[in-house]
Amino acid sequence: MPGGRGRKGRLSARILANQLAILALTGLIGFVLFAFAQRGEIDRAYEQRALDIAQTTAAEPQIRQAMEYGGGGDVVQTVTEQIRKASGASYVVVLDLRGVRHSHPDPTLVGEPTGDPIVVLDGRPHVGTDQGATGRSANGKAPLYGPTGKLVGEVSAGIPEHYVLGELWRELPTFGLYSAIAVALGSAAAFLLAGRLKRTTFGLELEEIAGLLQDREAMLHGIREGVVAFDPDGRITVVNDEARELLGIGTALGSTLAEVLPDGRLRRALDGTLTGNDISVLTDDHCLVVNRMPVTLHGRELGAVVTVRDRTELIGLLRELDSVRGLTDALRAQQHEFTNRMHTVAGLLDIGDHDAAYEFAVETAGAEQALTESVRERIGNPLLVGLIVAKTTVAAERGIRIVLSEDSALGEDPPHLRRLLAIVGNLLDNAIDAAATGPARPGGCEVRLSIIETVDVVRVEVADTGPGIPPGTSESIFEDGWSTRPDRGTARRGLGLALVHRLVQRHGGTITVSEGPGAVFSLTLPVPDTAPAPQGALFTTAPAVPAGASTGTAGGDRW
Repeated sequence: MPGGRGRKGRLSARILANQLAILALTGLIGFVLFAFAQRGEIDRAYEQRALDIAQTTAAEPQIRQAMEYGGGGDVVQTVTEQIRKASGASYVVVLDLRGVRHSHPDPTLVGEPTGDPIVVLDGRPHVGTDQGATGRSANGKAPLYGPTGKLVGEVSAGIPEHYVLGELWRELPTFGLYSAIAVALGSAAAFLLAGRLKRTTFGLELEEIAGLLQDREAMLHGIREGVVAFDPDGRITVVNDEARELLGIGTALGSTLAEVLPDGRLRRALDGTLTGNDISVLTDDHCLVVNRMPVTLHGRELGAVVTVRDRTELIGLLRELDSVRGLTDALRAQQHEFTNRMHTVAGLLDIGDHDAAYEFAVETAGAEQALTESVRERIGNPLLVGLIVAKTTVAAERGIRIVLSEDSALGEDPPHLRRLLAIVGNLLDNAIDAAATGPARPGGCEVRLSIIETVDVVRVEVADTGPGIPPGTSESIFEDGWSTRPDRGTARRGLGLALVHRLVQRHGGTITVSEGPGAVFSLTLPVPDTAPAPQGALFTTAPAVPAGASTGTAGGDRW
């Protein structure tokens, strides 16, 4: 392809040459076709003229009288020759019904039979082309009737072929001039079109365009990143396999986003309504990062290109890494607290107060067990018990108390279990963060949790003592990427509530949040669960459980 640049202009030259050749060929074909058509028109005109001469002769009274009654000497020959010379015909021949000539330009043939049948016996005139004794001519034949109306013969008149050709040659130069003008105009249009095509292809040669197309196809379908291109009108012109899978749009070439995607954050990110870099979008199956870039070339707007990256696994791993870091800090704090307790026990033993040391150790060990048992009394499922105990332990290290309401009640195998793990985990994380940033309270910062299972619904409510939700943001808070706080460590904020909202809405539930200080999230999920999530469902995984949470395996949230 590098050599193609050195041949700049060849494409337009080839296009121009081909167009000129096509114009010349079509002009020549048109000229020949017109010549044949005009020849036919002139032939018909001269045949009609010959027929008019024959009919004029057949209407001559002297000829009619002589042909029906006989006699008159050479009156038929004399009159027909006068008519022939006056009309310029090559011949005017009068025949009787036996085919015998009564007139002819060659007097020696008068009285001789023609050998051809009489064609006017049907009483109608006839035209055609005749190859007679005088040469090729346009011929017209008319029936000859006597004074009594009896058919007595036939009059045949002919006009020489060279008259027809002469008329044709006189008309062809004019048509040739018209053809030349048409070819010249077409050539000018072809030259302008070739220049426009050259500008449209940015001076690229055919080989370069073909190479670019091959490179583009190999690149688009080989990369593990979704690519969607739009023309200036917003219609999809390019979409690779990865984009079809991530966006779920199938074959969308030539369509607009409004035709292939419902209104929502994903469509707004793709069409440029949402601005910025690395826009996070949560779909039913993926966590996507969308970037849109306008495309211009030589000052011309060509549309836009959108790249879509699947960050589902990466975001999950980053969140888990951030959780592990938080857990490490909590374990370090617990180690410090455990060391202080051991120092207390050691001090009591050193002073010989064994009873006090024993009571202190029993009281410390029973506190953790009491927490677990208090949760088990209301929550029957061990996964949710482990999740709540784990979150309670982590919150306690930050000086926040999680309180499970007295009316909470959930069975051992509740509906929407995997969704509840993700929902409760995300809501508790957000509530802990909010409570930690809230104003100091006499009784300390607190998060209240309520989980109630009834015959019709599973109801979850999470409240905190934090600063709450700003007025007017109760709807936008559930959008992907919305957050009042910066990213925490390696984890991206603004995904947890979006995930909760999506899980609730997809399964026919409702979710609301109060505005003002102390946010209260309330949601319901219908019973029965018509689409139970399998183990390991998307956006759910098992969280780490800090020391002290000894109850089973806890499920939790991925984000």
